[in-house]
Amino acid sequence: MPEGDSVWRAAAELHKALAGQTLTASDFRVPRFATLNLTGWTVSEVVPRGKHLLMRLLESGEAGNDGRRTLTIHSHLKMEGSWQVYAPSGRWRKPGHTARCVLRTATADVVGFSLGILEVIPTADEDHVVGHLGPDLLGPDWDMEEAVRRIKAAPDIPIGLALLDQKNLAGIGNIYRCESCFLSGVHPAAPVSAVPDLAGLLADAKRLLEANLGSARRVTRESPLRGVRGVPRPGYWVYGREHQPCHRCGTPTHRGMLGPASGMEDRVIYYCPRCQPVP
Repeated sequence: MPEGDSVWRAAAELHKALAGQTLTASDFRVPRFATLNLTGWTVSEVVPRGKHLLMRLLESGEAGNDGRRTLTIHSHLKMEGSWQVYAPSGRWRKPGHTARCVLRTATADVVGFSLGILEVIPTADEDHVVGHLGPDLLGPDWDMEEAVRRIKAAPDIPIGLALLDQKNLAGIGNIYRCESCFLSGVHPAAPVSAVPDLAGLLADAKRLLEANLGSARRVTRESPLRGVRGVPRPGYWVYGREHQPCHRCGTPTHRGMLGPASGMEDRVIYYCPRCQPVP
């Protein structure tokens, strides 16, 4: 599932392909915006906000005309979505029926596939769709104290659910919550009030996210053999490692479910029962 780091990379790729470019065609394949035509609009920037992507556009017109309208294409990848950049008229790597948005410029075709959310709003209204988010772990607005304050406001909530609540902080998904809980020796089901160093746990999550901004394959655990030919790159501490020995103590790693909470479904968790005692 896309998490804050993969959304950040997607925004960087889209910005590189689109910023400063004028759209030669647009095709929104969702009923609400099916008749919208943004041909002639110029993409000013593409920025991430947590797990959301904001593509900002400026209406065509004379340079320096401050009266031009601005719009934002707001998208969320959810579980299956992705944005891909192609050479003009290049062959798509995903089925055409999954395309939800096609943007064309003189230099690239940009296609959004299976997007969980796709809408076009006035840029001035962005706060309506992302204003509820907490501090972004990868954003310029990151505020550790505010994130800690929001999480501690509900001391009885399991920390594993609090980390996924994007109103507390933006960018953490299931992988990073499992990995950061392991590094802090905290079971994901433990209540927030039982976490001895919440700031340290969030610092670990931020460090892991930042370490993967330039990587195509997400990695949370380094290896002294990294770079040696024939040795696979290291992977995760606990995520996806059910029944495999813990990298710290050798105890078989467990898999469980955590939830529900308001607005959330049960989600799988991975943990070491020795390093992270079940509460």
